[in-house]
Amino acid sequence: MNEIIGDDIGPARVIQLYSARERLRAVVVVDNTALGPAVGGVRVSPRVTADEVRRLARTMTLKNSLAGLPHGGAKAGIMADPATMDKERTFRVFARMIRDCVDYIPGPDMGCDETAMAWIHDETGRAVGLPEEIGGLPLDKLGATGFGLGECAEVAAPRAGIELKGARVAIQGFGSVGKAAARSLRAKGAILVAVSDSRGGVHDPDGIDLEALATAKEDTGSVNGYGKGRKIAAAEIFGVPCDILIPAATPDVIHGGNAGAVTAPLILPGANIPVTAEAEEALHRRGVLIVPDFIANAGGVIMAAMEYGGRSEQEAFAAIGERIRTNTGLILEKAAADGCLPRTAALALALERVRRAMAYRDY
Repeated sequence: MNEIIGDDIGPARVIQLYSARERLRAVVVVDNTALGPAVGGVRVSPRVTADEVRRLARTMTLKNSLAGLPHGGAKAGIMADPATMDKERTFRVFARMIRDCVDYIPGPDMGCDETAMAWIHDETGRAVGLPEEIGGLPLDKLGATGFGLGECAEVAAPRAGIELKGARVAIQGFGSVGKAAARSLRAKGAILVAVSDSRGGVHDPDGIDLEALATAKEDTGSVNGYGKGRKIAAAEIFGVPCDILIPAATPDVIHGGNAGAVTAPLILPGANIPVTAEAEEALHRRGVLIVPDFIANAGGVIMAAMEYGGRSEQEAFAAIGERIRTNTGLILEKAAADGCLPRTAALALALERVRRAMAYRDY
């Protein structure tokens, strides 16, 4: 693993995990705990890297800070293929290896779900996004992140010159977040016109039937199984004519090489760090409004914090709506007044709260 260089915020610690017997490799990055114990998901992918985990952990610090949660940020990465690994064995061994890392509270992320969190909780007593049968608020099942994206869209769309009712939406990544975002936006009158996953995509300017799409995905393993519209390559999703583009899969998917193809005037990140700094600057110069990822997709971690604090599902959804709407409006107003990127304005506010908390601790 390449050396991870820190700054005045973190990371507080980087832990490399390896089990020769289980052939398990993982890394945990606890970025900052000044605001409280760090919450962050466990990402499972054969391509996840320590640097990616570091960047994601910092995003969680920023996300928890701006959402006003009593938590710092962290992330874990398990270098394995979730489609082929022995999931229960892997997550139980991973959990035992982090049992003493008490300032890290794992949550679900790409490649795992509430069942994995139940296994981790069984081993450590610490996890969020648990199944409802054991007192949890299953983030993916309830669609917390996608719900939050819909709330964000209602505030951001008018500032991008978009009428949300009738707005054309393209979603890159049709997993739990993408599906929930599509449902949330449809309820607000938007129309899903394009969607993609790792195996391809589909574009139908007349609108995609969400239930038929979900069934096709379940039956065939890809949105390509949807029977209507035009089949497209996965990479084509970024250039599809639309009003709102939601990257909801992996990091750095919008970059210098494809930013010029983007037609959407509004980007709402459903995934963390999906837009490179280079692309964000270029799109901003073109007038594209990009809500920072750590605001737009904070619904999941807000619900996780509500679960950890013993709050109800209703209280969690109310908190998601109120906090994401407030922060979206606040940051977009500040960015417009200062003439800066929304990310720049959001970073300043998030880091200010973290630094104030650090000043009260022997950090």
